Amino acid sequence: MTDPQIAVLMLATFILSIFLGFPIAFTLMAMGVGFGYYAYFDAGRQWRAYEKLMASDDPGTFDIVSAWFEGFLNNRIFDLFVNQTYSVMSNDVLTAIPLFLFMGYVVERANIVNALFDTLYVSAKRLPGAMAVAALATCALFATATGIVGAVVTLMGMLALPSMLKARYDTSFASGVICAGGCLGILIPPSIMLIVYAAASNVSIVKLYAGALLPGFLLAGLYIVYVVTRATLNPKLAPKPPEDETDHLSAATIAWMLLTSFFPLAFLILAVLGAILFGLATPSEAAALGALGGLLLALAYRALTWDRLRESVYLTVRTSAMVCWMFVGSWTFSSVFSYLGGESVVEEFVLGLEMSPIAFLIMAQIIIFLLGWPLEWSEIIIIFVPIFLPLLPHFGVDPLFFGILIALNLQTSFLTPPMAMSAYYLKGVAPPGVELTHIFSGVMPYLVLIVTAMALIYIFPSLVFYLPELAYG
Repeated sequence: MTDPQIAVLMLATFILSIFLGFPIAFTLMAMGVGFGYYAYFDAGRQWRAYEKLMASDDPGTFDIVSAWFEGFLNNRIFDLFVNQTYSVMSNDVLTAIPLFLFMGYVVERANIVNALFDTLYVSAKRLPGAMAVAALATCALFATATGIVGAVVTLMGMLALPSMLKARYDTSFASGVICAGGCLGILIPPSIMLIVYAAASNVSIVKLYAGALLPGFLLAGLYIVYVVTRATLNPKLAPKPPEDETDHLSAATIAWMLLTSFFPLAFLILAVLGAILFGLATPSEAAALGALGGLLLALAYRALTWDRLRESVYLTVRTSAMVCWMFVGSWTFSSVFSYLGGESVVEEFVLGLEMSPIAFLIMAQIIIFLLGWPLEWSEIIIIFVPIFLPLLPHFGVDPLFFGILIALNLQTSFLTPPMAMSAYYLKGVAPPGVELTHIFSGVMPYLVLIVTAMALIYIFPSLVFYLPELAYG
């Protein structure tokens, strides 16, 4: 077999291992080291080691075994693996991930979601589907602060879903709101997904954050417009609350509720994001500021206990280790794959199709959409997106634009049946009577809205480029 054929076999073996359920990070490392040993094998090195041994006087068994191990380990793949591990440890962009995760886990345990949801509900009481709008806004703000889809959907499923069902909201309608709103943190900065993409693509994280703002607000706006429109056309989906339920609250009371529940979290997010976008701090420094702010916020809400702090640290370390080891495995795997000629095989195949830039983007997004069924977004970004990146210059596609499209597309991986993880998160905490069929039915319109947002960005790319060009040229 030729080296390119070995590279294709390497990729096929990895995909098969994923479907068999092997841990992805360790599978990547094993594939990289295993196939890399073949790729970088130098028979001359082992022969020279044996020649040196035989030139000595009366070599013993221990010397022979030692020479064998020396020859076995004298392979550049081990140097490559060590260097890739060090590169991940010293990557300035990746150091922001554990800090943002810690901020998210601390804020999640600060017990402010209940007050935030009640405040936004009272503030939006005159809108059709006010409780659903409040749930969407709470999901968007909380998802932005934490960046953890499972945590947002689970907490809002325990808090907002019973309230909406008690208010006689349609089960599918209410379920779709929570599932879709919980995924907004993938796109809206400060998004952990965008940090991972920046590390994988060498795109400026600052420009990515600036480019994601308008698409993020566009998608959240489409969600709210859809909810209000559906509630207006069909009031049975979201009945209006009794007038005496909210009208007894004065404007001063509502202002105080906003001041104590909405503004602290919003200020924390804006402070972190503003420090990055205005160049006042690097992403790592801003993430450290956010982690400190999360601790102070939890302390102000009297939710900072030793057990919660310990759990936040544990979850941060576990998630960060998973992401970083996946980077180590992915970079080792991709280096060997490229060395064997696999990258050129993919490039020649795609270029041989003679597609237009639009056709290439559509094909890439369809592949990423399909990969979202069996894989998490982190695995798609770290493993498969780098396969597309070398092709972007051939089609004149900016990696910044490509990254924002992926951030939009990856939300579908949490919403598309039958592997919609947000639906399973919600089902795990939903009241009795809420079935997966109800949840799947509720999320389908939001898939249409995501595709609509992607189409708008295709048609109006200035939605992505306007803020980065305005701020950074």
